[in-house]
Amino acid sequence: MSQASATVPTTVPYAELPSASSKLFEAKARKGVTFDQIAKQIEKDEVWLAAAFYGQAKFTPEELAKVSEYLGIPPEETLSELGSHWWPNRGIGPMPPTDPVLYRLYESVLVYGHAIKAVIHEKFGDGIMSMIDCTVTVDKKPHPKGDRVVLTFDGKFLPYSRW
Repeated sequence: MSQASATVPTTVPYAELPSASSKLFEAKARKGVTFDQIAKQIEKDEVWLAAAFYGQAKFTPEELAKVSEYLGIPPEETLSELGSHWWPNRGIGPMPPTDPVLYRLYESVLVYGHAIKAVIHEKFGDGIMSMIDCTVTVDKKPHPKGDRVVLTFDGKFLPYSRW
C-alpha cells in the first residue's frame, strides 16, 4: 500500500484553504509522493510541511518555489497567493473536531490533559510547553496487538513571568 495520500481534502474547513493549497495537494496526489519525500526537498520535517500544505505554517518564498518545482507547479502560481503578503490562519476546523483522528487527539487531551499538566508542573515548575518553539514527530512502531502510533511533541518550556 502506498504511503502517499491519493486524495485531495475537499470538505470544510479544507474548502476554506487558499486555492494554492489545493494546487499543492493535487500535485502531491498526481506525483504520488509522501509529505516526507517532499519535506526532504526543502530540508524540513514532514509534519511541518504538511502543516504548511494546510495553511497552518508559512513557507519562505525559496521553500515554496522548491516545493512547487518538485511537484511540477509553476512557482509563480503558488508564490502569488502564498508569498510574503500571506499569513497562516492556524487552528482550522470545528471544536470539538468531527474527524475521527482529530477527535481522538482532542480526546487524549480531555482524558490525560490534567495529568500531563500536573507532571509538567512537578518537573518544570509553573509554565507551559510552547507550540511556537516545538517540533512534532509521528512514528510507526510494530506491536503484537497492531502497529502503534507514536506522537512526540518536543516543546520548549516557558515559565510564567512574575512581576
